[in-house]
This record gives sequence, structure tokens and C-alpha cells, in this order.
Amino acid sequence: MPKNILGRARALTQTHKLAIAGTATLGAAALAFTAVPSEAQTPVHEATVASAPVSVGNQPVKTLKVAVTDQMASAGLKAEAIAAKQKAAQDAVKKQSQQKTQQKAQQAARQRPAQQAANRSAQRPAAQPVAAKTYANNLDGWIRQSLDIMRKNGIPGSYNGLYRNIMRESSGNPAAINNWDINARNGIPSKGLLQVIDPTFRAYHVPGTSWNIYDPVANITAAANYAAHRYGSMDNVNSAY
Repeated sequence: MPKNILGRARALTQTHKLAIAGTATLGAAALAFTAVPSEAQTPVHEATVASAPVSVGNQPVKTLKVAVTDQMASAGLKAEAIAAKQKAAQDAVKKQSQQKTQQKAQQAARQRPAQQAANRSAQRPAAQPVAAKTYANNLDGWIRQSLDIMRKNGIPGSYNGLYRNIMRESSGNPAAINNWDINARNGIPSKGLLQVIDPTFRAYHVPGTSWNIYDPVANITAAANYAAHRYGSMDNVNSAY
């Protein structure tokens, strides 16, 4: 029994091998035909996948991307230009405001001295006109007026010194004239309150007084000026001089 079984099994095995081999060959061919597309379909499909660019609408993706990038760049430039214009406008407004402020400050600085002067003028009391000093038209008035002129011109002398010599020389008569002394004999008589001869009067005349030798104030002042130069002061004169 064992031998027959093995022999039968061996015979079947060879037969089956042939069958299986044929069946396998046919199955492989069928399987290959089923799994692999036909020559007509395969190249077309592969070419379509490999070569056809991806599109959005009528524009390829690459072209569309470049166009979008350009639009974004253009929009960015426009935004920068608008921002630059706005900044320039703001700077111009600021500069104009600063110029107006400076102009106002300069105008105020120019007006300030005039305003201050006007304020000082308004605050300062109006100057009252000083009344001219008046003198009596008599011996006292003549002496006092002569003393004021003498002080202005630095000529020494006192009221008493002038009065004393006037009374001795002319007794207070401004028209007095000496027609008998040596001066009179020489043709230059002594004249006026302090009996002054013409050459002396002209030599010691004080500016601001009359050139008339008989004028009381002019006569006193010229005589006091002569006495100051020769005696130091009319106060030092106690006799004819």
C-alpha cells in the first residue's frame, strides 16, 4: 500500500505540474493584461499629467502668481506714495504754523518797545512847563539877576559886595556917568551902576547880557567879572577900582 500511494502521488504530481504550469502562464498573462493599461492609453495619460500646466481660469498658475505679485507691489508703492504725500502735507502745515508763530513773535518784539514807551509815557506825569524866573525892575532885582548869571559863569561875588560898591559908585542910578575924573578927561568916562569905562565893559562883557553899557544887569555883571580877574571878587573891592 505505501508504494502504490507514493507512485500514484508521483504520477499525479507530474501531471498537475504541467497543468499548473500552463494555468499559471495563462493567469499571469491575463493578470498582466488586466493590470497594465494599453499602449494607446498609457502615453496619453502620462503626457497629460506630466506636461499640462495647472491653470486658474485662463491663466497658468505661474503667470497668475507673477501678476498677483506685481499688483501687490504696485499697491504697496501707491500706499507709500499716499503716505509720503500725507506726511509732506502735514510737514507743510506744521512749517506754516511755525512760520506764523515766528512772525507773530517778531511782530510782538517789534511792537514791544513802542508799547513800553507808550506805557511809560502814559505813566509818566506830564512835564509842567517851568516858568521863567522873573526879577523886579529895581536895584534889588538887578543885583539878583546879575548874581544868577555870575553863578552860571563861575564869577564869584555876593549880594552885599555888589550892593555896597553900587551905592558908593552910583548911588543906585543906572544912568550915572562921571564927566570929571581922569577917565573922562581921556574921553572914556565911567558909566552905569558900577561906573565901568567902555573898554573894560567890552573886554569883560558876559555872554547873554546886553551890550548896552547902561543896562543895569550887563553893567553889574561885567564889572563883577573884571573885579574877579583883578581882585578875586567884587567883595574885595572897597574903593575906586
